[in-house]
Amino acid sequence: MQNKDNNIMKLIITTFLSLLITCFTYSQERTRIKITTIHGNMIAELYNETPQHRDNFIKLIKEGFYEGTLFHRVIPRFMIQGGDPNSRDKKPKEKLGNGGPGYTIPSEIRRKFFHKKGAIAAARMPDGVNPNKESSGSQFYIVDGAAVDKKSLDMYSERYGINFTDKQKEAYLKLGGAPHLDGGYTVFGEVIEGLEVISRISNAKRDNNNLPIERISISISIIN
Repeated sequence: MQNKDNNIMKLIITTFLSLLITCFTYSQERTRIKITTIHGNMIAELYNETPQHRDNFIKLIKEGFYEGTLFHRVIPRFMIQGGDPNSRDKKPKEKLGNGGPGYTIPSEIRRKFFHKKGAIAAARMPDGVNPNKESSGSQFYIVDGAAVDKKSLDMYSERYGINFTDKQKEAYLKLGGAPHLDGGYTVFGEVIEGLEVISRISNAKRDNNNLPIERISISISIIN
């Protein structure tokens, strides 16, 4: 009987500590960052609920990893992608998109975070070679996104098995985005100021590999 009581007490304590940690994580102030480009600045927040991606991004920023790298892939009404260290000293005809810090990050896909305009998500290799959807150690993209209507959301919901919440539907209808990517990539932050900058960059003149003709270099700093 005593052993049973001890086990119950251990379960209660473990549950309490788990809830305490969860509450602390959700109540933490989000880290804010500033992304500086020739087309303007963006202010973004990193989600506490994706701690491995948040901490890795902060670590790379502090190390200066992103300084002078480029937005090397831009597609209008879809997204802008950066974080390839090879883009800093790009050689003529060199194809970008394969560089990184030499490691990946375990998936932290959270259904509450979705691909509305301004969402920041981790790039990754395709499912065929990456069934666990592990993220690139440094490459990320920011959603520009197309306009989305109710019919499109219903179609995506049926085709991809996504159950959009009312809040998600409202955001997609108001801002647009890329709902077909939901559930496939880790969204770990969002732009809260400078959404117009995303569209300026995504509409830059580009070559056949979607690399902007004009170098769009990146500088990222931590605000708090």
